[in-house]
This record gives sequence, structure tokens and C-alpha cells, in this order.
Amino acid sequence: MNKYAKRYFIDALGGMAQGLFASLLIGTIIKTLGQQLLRLSTNAAFSFLVDAGNFCTDAHVVGAAMAVGIGFAMSVHPLVLFSLAAVGSAANVTGGAGGPLAVLIIAIAAAELGSLVSKKTKVDIIVTPLVTILAGALLTVLTAKWIGLAASKFGNLIIWATTLRPFLMGILISVIVGVVLTLPISSAAICAALGLTGLAGGAAVAGCSAQMVGFAIMSFRENRWGGLLSQGLGTSMLQMPNIVKNPKIWIGPTLASAITGPLATCLFKMEMNGAAVSSGMGTCGLVGQIGVVTGWFTPSEVAVGHGASAIAPSAFDWIGLILICFVLPGVLSWGFGLFLRRIGWIKEGDLTL
Repeated sequence: MNKYAKRYFIDALGGMAQGLFASLLIGTIIKTLGQQLLRLSTNAAFSFLVDAGNFCTDAHVVGAAMAVGIGFAMSVHPLVLFSLAAVGSAANVTGGAGGPLAVLIIAIAAAELGSLVSKKTKVDIIVTPLVTILAGALLTVLTAKWIGLAASKFGNLIIWATTLRPFLMGILISVIVGVVLTLPISSAAICAALGLTGLAGGAAVAGCSAQMVGFAIMSFRENRWGGLLSQGLGTSMLQMPNIVKNPKIWIGPTLASAITGPLATCLFKMEMNGAAVSSGMGTCGLVGQIGVVTGWFTPSEVAVGHGASAIAPSAFDWIGLILICFVLPGVLSWGFGLFLRRIGWIKEGDLTL
């Protein structure tokens, strides 16, 4: 059971997130950069950036990238892996707003079915792609629309609840998504599957940033600058072995996320209206923050579907982004960490990578 849980909920989700990053996310960044530069000058190079971004963010391309990422993470045979491109493309388009979840489920099933026949016949080059694609296509026709609809509805429910109860939901989303980011599970893939944008997306960015910046600052005396960069711009997942040894080290960043989450939703009204995958990225490569900024100028299709529109960010918006994502997580986690060290809950070396 542990083997399959890791294969489907850790490896596959992680592969899906990488596929999203290499298509939708990077494409959105490229397109937004081109659009902003075109405001300054009508230049063919800037138009090319917009075109390149559009190529990357096409639903067919994104679906194929996710499915291939899932197959690669599951270590399937190359013929199965390449066949998943067609499966992912179909599932993502048919799944609509909830397409990423449809891709996850259908790609896993198609990969396993294709693997059952892989290298079992003398005409493997025909049989393996045939089984993988037909199985994926059949599952897409039968289930993708409903899986996507369910994911979209659940995501909409979270977004609606956050708008209705921003304080409570700000705490819950920030803490839960932040914790998931530090666990060996892909918070980015989950946020993408649910289409988490708006205030809910902002709370998710706050929670993820609190974990990453929090651990980076709290462990600075042990890990110095290398640890600051690897955790603050990489991933707080690096602390998982230490968390297993002493779960109390998780208290500081988690409490910080419980504070920054509602501040993001109630005080600064920080919305993440870029690609939904950015909600679960935190400060990893500054993707979460880029998603917020991108959403200000060119909201994603998912965000527009939730009622978002382009805005001209004020100084208050920029200050809120910096405080929520960098300053407060660092200060709060440092303070909590100092207290925990003084009472003996965190000992020297507990945070060493």
C-alpha cells in the first residue's frame, strides 16, 4: 500500500507539477513579459515572446506535458511515456477548468494499463502505444468531463468560502497548503488541480512562503547562506528528515503561516490570479510572487472564470506582497524559533541539513 501511495500521490503528483512548470507556468511568465514589453515598444522580439508563451500555455500542450511528467515520474517504458502525450492532451482539454485532475487520474490509469502489455509481444512498438492511447482515450470520453467538473466545483467552493469567511479560510488554506508543500507531496499540483486562484490562491502563496522563508531564516545559524538559498528559493521539503526526528521544529513556520494567511486575505486582499499552479509554489524560484504579479496585469483563464480582472497595482499591493511573502514569515519564524530554542524544544543541530 505504501508503495502505491508513493507512486500515485507523491511521484505522479510531483511529475505533474514539473510538467505544469515546464509548460503553463513558464509560458505564462514568457507571455506576460512580452505583453509588458510591448507596452513600451512595438518590437518583433517582444511579439515573439507573446507567441512563444501562447504556444506553451495551449491546453493541448499543457495536458501533454503533465501526462509525460507523470509517466516519467512513474518510470514507465518509453513507448508508454511518449503515448501519454496524446492521452494528457485529450484529458486536459476535455476536463476543462478541472483538466489537471483529469490528466492526473487518466494518465496514471493509462500508464499502468500500457505497462501491463509493454515488452510482452514481438510487436511491442504497435501494441504498447495502441493500448495506452486507446485506454486513455476511452477513459477520457467516459470520465474526464466529470472529473474536471468535480475538481472545478470543489475549487470554486474553496474560493467562495474564502471570499465569505476570509479570516478563517485564510488560516486554514495557508496552514494546510504550506504543510503540504513541506511534505513530499506536490502542493503546486494540488492547487492546479483545484484551480486555486483569487484570495484562496493568495492565502496558499502566503502559507507556502511562510514554510520556505520560515525554515530558511530559522535554520540560518546551522545552515548559513547555502541553507538560506536552498530552502528560501528551493524547497522547505529539505527539512523533512529533521521534522521526522523532531516535529517541534515545524511549529515556527506553521504558526507564521497561520498569521500571514489571514493578513493576506483580510488586510492586504492579496489575490493570486496567475496560473493556479503558482499558488502552491511559494518562494520557489519566486514563482508564487511572479504569479501574483502576473495576475495583476493578465489574469489566467481560470482566474477570469472566477471573476478576476486586470488591475493597476498600488503601492499598498506591492508592500503587502513583500510583507506577506518575505518579511513577516522571516521575522515571525525567527521569533518563534528563538523561543522554542530557549525552552529546549529545538536543540542545536536539529535544523542542520
